[in-house]
Amino acid sequence: MGKVLVVGGGAAGMMAAAVLAARGHAAVLIEQNEKLGKKLYITGKGRCNLTNACAMEGLFENVVTNPRFLYSAFHGFSNHDTVAYFHSIGLGTKVERGDRVFPVSDRSSDVIRVLADELARRGVQVLLNTRVAELKALGGRFRSLVTQDGREITGDACIVATGGLSYPSTGARGDGYRFAGALGHTVTSLYPSLVGLALASRYPKELEGLSLKNVEAWVCFDGRRDGKESGQVTEKGAGNKKKGKRMAVGAALYQAFGELVFTARGVSGPVVLSASSYIAPLLAECLMSFHIDLKPALSIEQLDTRILRDFDEAKNKCFKNALDHLLPQKLIRVIIELSGISPEKRVNAISREERRRLAALVKDLRFEISALGDYTEAVITKGGVDVKEINPKTMESRLVGGVYFVGEVLDVDALTGGYNLQIAWSSGHLAAEAIANVFAAGENKQK
Repeated sequence: MGKVLVVGGGAAGMMAAAVLAARGHAAVLIEQNEKLGKKLYITGKGRCNLTNACAMEGLFENVVTNPRFLYSAFHGFSNHDTVAYFHSIGLGTKVERGDRVFPVSDRSSDVIRVLADELARRGVQVLLNTRVAELKALGGRFRSLVTQDGREITGDACIVATGGLSYPSTGARGDGYRFAGALGHTVTSLYPSLVGLALASRYPKELEGLSLKNVEAWVCFDGRRDGKESGQVTEKGAGNKKKGKRMAVGAALYQAFGELVFTARGVSGPVVLSASSYIAPLLAECLMSFHIDLKPALSIEQLDTRILRDFDEAKNKCFKNALDHLLPQKLIRVIIELSGISPEKRVNAISREERRRLAALVKDLRFEISALGDYTEAVITKGGVDVKEINPKTMESRLVGGVYFVGEVLDVDALTGGYNLQIAWSSGHLAAEAIANVFAAGENKQK
């Protein structure tokens, strides 16, 4: 029977420890917080979108960074395996819009509870309030770890499941990146991801709280910040399948249909969070703008006809009182100001050119992007341990034997919808199974 140290009591770490114990091995789960699953608790606004019920190809399509690396992990423990596993340990689930899977109770605490119960049932030793200071290797192989209070704990293998930098209130400090670097691993550039966008405009503050549904949103490249090669940019790192493709000014870096909400600084919501996954590596070097089509179901000509009809019905009204059927009340004053049409102008005096300008604005409400939100509001961290240095069939380090990296600490990330948690479940499960197989092979060899 082998002894495995699992650093990090989040989704990936709890899954790995539970699987190892189920295979008959001693698992020690080490968590720096006072309880397990602290980040899991706030996932999905406290409801925990624990996976997605899509087909297998859907998993890969929604992974933004290094999807091919996850081939063995997803096929070894799929989203459907995840649902079956949770059912087996006592958690009922349900599927909602977008194939998102939630616990029937709508409580993330129930996800943590059934996992904690499984750990206890399997005899996993859980060390809470214990922060790991370093990992030690000897002769290119893991030997032990040292806690912050100076204790040294030996083990046959170590799984690093420390997460990233997002939600520092949950204790996220990036320890796993530090461990990886000390062992000789490359850690790629890190960015907050699945996060809102700050806009260089005073309007978001006025629109704060306004939710827009069924809109189309896109992000455009507006040039390089340094002014060089102002017409093009290399898309490397933007989640594109082809690296090195050059992007012309005005081209869309990201486009989606769905829901967004205005915040005091900018925009957030599903389509915005996904956009951040694609543009995070480029924002420091590139100028970008965020665009909203408020009426995506209508062409510009159809919208003009609609506006003309509304104006005919309100021909004696002022412009400021004639947009109630077209736009949310909170947005009307902003659109009027941006249109350049006097709010007091009678609609029967508005020219065709002015009406067309209004239609163009409704079809393309544009704001300059000034920054990403920070780690305090980011769902995940983009970047991490370079997957070229990790065996995708086992999650083991190619540099130091017996050290495995799983979950958010790796340079893999996905869009919203349960996909990032699936990465955690799958990679944690794969590492645990790989270690158990190594132990089994060793025992058979001894026999």
